[in-house]
Amino acid sequence: MSTQFTPSPPSLHQIAAPFSGLSMNKNNQILKTRPWPGFPSSKAFNSFGDATCMEQLLVHCANAIESNDVTLAQQILWVLNNIAPPDGDSNQRLASAFNRALAARAAKSGSCKMLAVVTDDRTNPATVDIHSFSVVELANFVDLTPWHRFGFTAANSAILEVTEGYSVVHIVDLSSTHCMQIPTLIDAIATRHEVPPLIRLTVAGSNTDIPPVLNLSYGELGAKLVSFASSKNIILEFKVISSSYKDGFAALIEHLRVQQMVLAAEGHRREALVINCHMMLHYIPDETLSTLTPEPDHLISTSYMYESSSLRSMFLREVRSLEPTIVVLVEEDADLTSNNLVCRLKSAFNYLWIPYDTVDTFLPRGSRQRQWYEADISWKIENVIAQEGVQRVERAEPKSRWEQRMRNAKFQGVGLSEEGVSEVKAMLDEHAAGWGLKKDDDHLVLTWKGHNVVFASFWMPA
Repeated sequence: MSTQFTPSPPSLHQIAAPFSGLSMNKNNQILKTRPWPGFPSSKAFNSFGDATCMEQLLVHCANAIESNDVTLAQQILWVLNNIAPPDGDSNQRLASAFNRALAARAAKSGSCKMLAVVTDDRTNPATVDIHSFSVVELANFVDLTPWHRFGFTAANSAILEVTEGYSVVHIVDLSSTHCMQIPTLIDAIATRHEVPPLIRLTVAGSNTDIPPVLNLSYGELGAKLVSFASSKNIILEFKVISSSYKDGFAALIEHLRVQQMVLAAEGHRREALVINCHMMLHYIPDETLSTLTPEPDHLISTSYMYESSSLRSMFLREVRSLEPTIVVLVEEDADLTSNNLVCRLKSAFNYLWIPYDTVDTFLPRGSRQRQWYEADISWKIENVIAQEGVQRVERAEPKSRWEQRMRNAKFQGVGLSEEGVSEVKAMLDEHAAGWGLKKDDDHLVLTWKGHNVVFASFWMPA
C-alpha cells in the first residue's frame, strides 16, 4: 500500500526571508532582524516593492489563519507588528491596520483563538474610540479631503439642474455623513433661485452604527437644518423615517409610496423627487447574504429573500417604481464583496492605501484629527477582514457593477453639464495636487494619483 506524501506548510523563514531578511535558528525562532534589502532601517518603506512585500505577508497570514495554523499565523503577525508600526509611513500604517484586523479575526476562529499580538496602544488607531462628532466637527471632518466633497459638489450641481422650475423639491437623503451635504445645497438653491422652492427633506434615521458617528439626534439635526434654511429665506420641512439599510430601507420605500398616493389623491402638483444616495447603498446586503435564513425579528420574509437575487437590486427596482426625477449615486469604486478572505484582503489593501497616502498631505502626525480619520479607516478594514455574515457590512462594489444594477432596474444614465463639471474641478483645486477628475460613460470619477477613488453617477427613469 502506497503512502501519499503531504508536504508540511512553509515555515516563516521560507515565507518572509525573501522579503524581510529574517534570521532564524533550527527551531524556527527569530534570532535577529536585518534591514530589508536596499533600505537602512524598517522606517524606510517608501517604494511600491515594500508595499507588495507587506501585502504578500498579509496574504500568507490570512491563509494560515484560515487553515488554523496558529504558529505560522502568530509568527507572521509578530513580524508585521515589528516592521509596520502604527505610527510609521503610510504603507506601514496601512499594513499595521490589516495586521490588527487579521489578529482580530484569528482571535475568533478555530485553534487561533489563543493567538495574541503585542501592539503599542499609545500610537495604535484601533485603541482610539470612534469619535462622536458634533455637527461642526463632522462638517470640518468631511471637508478634509474631496472623498465626500466630490460627491456633494457633483450631486448638488445635478440636483439644481433637474429640479429647476419645480415649486416643491423632495430630497430623500441616504447618506453616511448625516446630511452634511444639505447646507451647501440649501445655499446653492438660495443663490440661484429668485423664488426658491419648498424643500422637503426625508432621511432614514436608523443607520447610526457605522462611522462617522454624530453626537446629535436626527430631531436635533433637523431643527438646525430648518433654522439654517430659514436664514436663507427657504422653507424646509424635515422628516425622519425609522428605516435601515439592513432590510433595504423597506420602511422608507413604503412611506414614500404612501406619500405619493396621498399627494395624488389631493390633486397636488407633482413634486420633484430626488433620491440622493451618498456612500450608503453598499451597506445594503448583497448577494452573499441573500441566501441566509433571516432571524426571527428580521423585517424581510423568507420568500422575499428567495425571490430576490440581491436586496440591492430589489431596492433599486422599488426606487424606480416611485418615478423619481433623479437618482444620484455616489460610491467608492472598489470591490469588497468576495466571500474569499484572501481576495477581499487583496482588493481592500490595493484600495485603502489611498486614504493613508492622502492623510499625509494635510494632517500632521500625532494630531487628534488624524487619529479620528485613521480610526475610521481602521474600522472599515477590520469590518472587511475580521467580520463575516450580517456583521460584515462594508461591501463596496465597483462602478461597473452599480451601473449594470441601475440599467437592470430600468434607469438611464445622464451626464453633468459643463458648468457642473467646472464646479467640481474648482473644488478639487482647493485640495492637494494628487486629486484628479475624469469622465467615464458620462459619469464622474474622483482619482488620487491616477487611481479611481469615488464615482458620482446620475440616473433618470428610462
